[in-house]
Amino acid sequence: MGVVIAVDAMGGDSAPLSVVEGVRAAVDSAELSVLLVGDETVLRPLVDGHPRIELRHASSVVPQDAEPAEAVRGDDSASIVVAARAVKAGEAQALVSAGHSGATLAAAALIIGRAPGISRPGLAAVLPGAVRPTVLIDAGANLDTTPQQLHQFAHLGTAFAEHLLGIDAPTCGLLAIGEEPGKGDARMKEAHALLADDVALAYRGSVEGRDALTSLVDVIVTDGFAGNVLLKTCEGTAREAFRRVRAEATGLRGQLGGLLLRPGLRRVRDTLDPDTYGGAHLLGANAVTIVVHGSARPHGIAQACRYAAEGVERDLIGAISTRVS
Repeated sequence: MGVVIAVDAMGGDSAPLSVVEGVRAAVDSAELSVLLVGDETVLRPLVDGHPRIELRHASSVVPQDAEPAEAVRGDDSASIVVAARAVKAGEAQALVSAGHSGATLAAAALIIGRAPGISRPGLAAVLPGAVRPTVLIDAGANLDTTPQQLHQFAHLGTAFAEHLLGIDAPTCGLLAIGEEPGKGDARMKEAHALLADDVALAYRGSVEGRDALTSLVDVIVTDGFAGNVLLKTCEGTAREAFRRVRAEATGLRGQLGGLLLRPGLRRVRDTLDPDTYGGAHLLGANAVTIVVHGSARPHGIAQACRYAAEGVERDLIGAISTRVS
């Protein structure tokens, strides 16, 4: 049976069809099972009695314009709430949702809770680095952070890079507006001092936004506001750059060249695809939690389920708790 993943079936732009398709692909290709949460009357015909997909009814969905914490506290029947409670009760070991991201973060924090020793969980997104993947933390969970929380984010991201991405002795850097240690406000200077003095971290100093995709460091540490801006900038730039290259390659003058470039362009597209890693991991929650982009295709949902199962199997939560303690 393997790991059981609780999946919010009603979250996402194309839910529940894309979610169910992704879940079916995941359970057919990996040793995992899924507790699929949502409107059972809608889901049952789509699941078609799959032996490793169990349905759990939830009669409502958190709307996109809802205030996250209020929605989680005020609606026991919401799909993300029912899914998080299943994880809290031990019926599943991980949570995956492409729905309201704020509600997913709130459900993880308020229902599943924080892992021991964690001040605030941080959202870790995986960027396609030039040499190997780069972890960006925090990617949007915490807009206001203290130097001590940034210090802890460095440990969360390092544990993630090491235990889930398989990076040996991950290096980390603090996102700043310049490479010099003195760049930034008092909070950033204090965070820099904390990271630099910590012998348990392979700290390489300040990094700039232009280094997000260069693999200069394995973990980029920042607050949720700057991290989310950087993440969305990388996604938008990659999408537009690829669109322009493809337009040139498929134009009349570029048809022959386009045919020659097609295999390489496909590899570039797959490398830059946000669905490659399934979503962002909420590190520091007391269970593996993955927040999937609302526009994720079935491939992205399947990848999120696979990575969630891998995180459970490799005891990511235990590794984080050990490092933080």
